[in-house]
Amino acid sequence: MGQRFSEAGKKTDPMGGAEQDVRRADGIESGPALTGLDAFESIDDIIADACRRFADKPAFSCLGHTLRYRDVDRLADRFAAWIQHETDLQPGDRIAIQLPNVLQFPVAVFGALRAGLVIVNTNPLYTEREMRHQFKDAGVTAVVVLANMAHKLEKVLDQTDIRHVYVTDMGDLHPWPKRTLINTVVRRVKKLVPAYSLPQATPLRQALARGAGKRVNVAAGRGDDVAALQYTGGTTGVAKGAMLTHRNLIANMLQTQQLLGKTLREGTETIIAPLPCYHIYTFTVNCLFAMTTGQHNVLIPNPRDIADFVKTLSRTPFSVFVGLNTLFNALCQRDDFKALDFSGLKLTISGGMALTPTAAKRWQETTGCGIVEGYGLTETSPIALVNPPAAPRIGTIGRPVAGTEIRVVDDAGVSVAAGDSGELCIRGPQVMKGYWQRPADTAAMLDADGWLRTGDMARIEPDGYVKIVDRKKDMILVSGFNVYPNEIEEVVAGHPDVLEAAAVGVPDEDAGEAIKLFVVPRNEGLDPQALRQWCKQELTGYKVPKFVELRDELPKSNVGKVLRRELRDQRPATDATSTNVS
Repeated sequence: MGQRFSEAGKKTDPMGGAEQDVRRADGIESGPALTGLDAFESIDDIIADACRRFADKPAFSCLGHTLRYRDVDRLADRFAAWIQHETDLQPGDRIAIQLPNVLQFPVAVFGALRAGLVIVNTNPLYTEREMRHQFKDAGVTAVVVLANMAHKLEKVLDQTDIRHVYVTDMGDLHPWPKRTLINTVVRRVKKLVPAYSLPQATPLRQALARGAGKRVNVAAGRGDDVAALQYTGGTTGVAKGAMLTHRNLIANMLQTQQLLGKTLREGTETIIAPLPCYHIYTFTVNCLFAMTTGQHNVLIPNPRDIADFVKTLSRTPFSVFVGLNTLFNALCQRDDFKALDFSGLKLTISGGMALTPTAAKRWQETTGCGIVEGYGLTETSPIALVNPPAAPRIGTIGRPVAGTEIRVVDDAGVSVAAGDSGELCIRGPQVMKGYWQRPADTAAMLDADGWLRTGDMARIEPDGYVKIVDRKKDMILVSGFNVYPNEIEEVVAGHPDVLEAAAVGVPDEDAGEAIKLFVVPRNEGLDPQALRQWCKQELTGYKVPKFVELRDELPKSNVGKVLRRELRDQRPATDATSTNVS
């Protein structure tokens, strides 16, 4: 299964592609050539083409109902028509899509892109503070929100530039009477929709109905026009909007297709999509790449409900599973999951966080299917390196995808010797245009020659596979999501009983990393559990610390800077002041 090399220093692509240099004299490792990038100029071009070619095939399923490709195209057209005929929104305006994995997500995204708007993917679980920051920073003027979260939008709306609000219930794109049943259960039985008042809001179903029959003037952006603002902290600081262009996202679709084209057949695969569509990983792989190749995506609205998730899997023959380490571990511990029929499973893809050998082994033993691990960042749309399906190497992130160059550099930006560790840098057509309205942050991340500094320390192995050895900055990666210590510490510092605080990442078998909070209290009455509840009011769930340790003081440098690395490297405390408050 290992990579083969010729005497001339060439490596043979195990997927059957052309040979390529292992490493140039300047230390650059290259993927194979990327083909087809000039065939489409906009995402709408490529999606519309797929909807024509695969019109009668299933595109997205959720909660037992399926939209075919022609349905997605028709509904997206209606939303685009509503935007153009019934609103003052103009091409280039930003629209936030704040939805979980429901059928409305692709409809809203593709419709908005067709009308020329820029997508701002927004986590439905964001707190009011997080929503306010993202909406204001992006200059969002329209939002599509699930009714379950509308009460939070109500509280921040007057602090944003949002003029158009579209509210949708969970079952809105299901046929009657199932639509009514789903929405009644969500609202009346499970009571998941808190009361809200948004009198200016338009029900999404109403917008789609009134858009029917109206002519759409396709105004989709093209080439280097921004298609999406995907928020991330990069390696430091507050959340920033990575400007992903149409060319960036089309390139990543084609790179994925070129990598998996011999493994997956067009129009025949069923792909399980449990990870959130607002995350760049699922946004690109499921909502974009899978659409371009005519695949059937099964959207899982709440993968945390593992029992219901497994029931869905038991009713759905599937051939591709897209997940991450945390989910693989959770599923493989369940007897009902182990009892499923995995005979049709041909590919499992892992991304978003590091895949542990333990999780990979458990998955292989349970399903009989190995895991192909990839690597990328929001800033790379996201896929940059992937293990070839024909020759995966657990413990590595594989090799650069088509059209992509990588190198490993020292602090001066000079390529290190083969086999040495340094910061991983990436260059390719999928690399972002820059950060939205943040030229200084862009310059720090992206140089004039197009090289993106990832902040990850890596090593290129002799056979061309790449291994991540550490992270250069203090960012914490929890279940595939970036968490920034500064944000947590700022929230915790607002607690009246906290004097000082520092957040670090510690190894976690399930989530890859967990957040550990070190706190110097103002008085002896500070309760770690109460502090965690305080965090829950201000932070999304994955940002809430799992461990809280009370300290008399925090280690600092000679200029008073808290030394987070020293806290990470210290042995865990064994006394009662170190508390797992999960």
